[in-house]
Amino acid sequence: MDQLIKALPVVLQAAGDSEDVAEAAAIAVWKHVAGEGLRPHATPLRLNNKTLIVAVADSVWKKQLESLAGQLLFRLNSLLGQAVVTYIEFRVDPEALHSAREQQKSIECPVDYEANAFESIPLELVSAAAAIHDHDLRRAFLGAATSCLRRLDNQNNDLRSEI
Repeated sequence: MDQLIKALPVVLQAAGDSEDVAEAAAIAVWKHVAGEGLRPHATPLRLNNKTLIVAVADSVWKKQLESLAGQLLFRLNSLLGQAVVTYIEFRVDPEALHSAREQQKSIECPVDYEANAFESIPLELVSAAAAIHDHDLRRAFLGAATSCLRRLDNQNNDLRSEI
């Protein structure tokens, strides 16, 4: 997992302005920064205009996390290698939190199944993803890799068309 987190700045740079890659990276890093203790109580929902929207169980968690927002922002962006997130919005949304927990339980699956969804990814990347035990981080890694490869392929096709 640490290898993926360390690779994210390079992935983000290669992805350019891809909002999907930025969102996947921000969510993956949030889960890393939040750790085992915080993850059950706060889950990232999406990244919107550099604002990471995080669902929390109640107003007590919201208030507590708002007081830590500056530290969380610093840690997130330090790991991302750039200011991907400029603000964290904590929303009291116990249903979204519960839904995220249930989704996590229901979609945990072997890497082989997930790799089939990304058939166009080179074997080296699928092998690297297999070493990532956290499902969400593995999925973010494969999604970012797919997006980058697709973008590079489109650029190569554009160059061939110009020639």
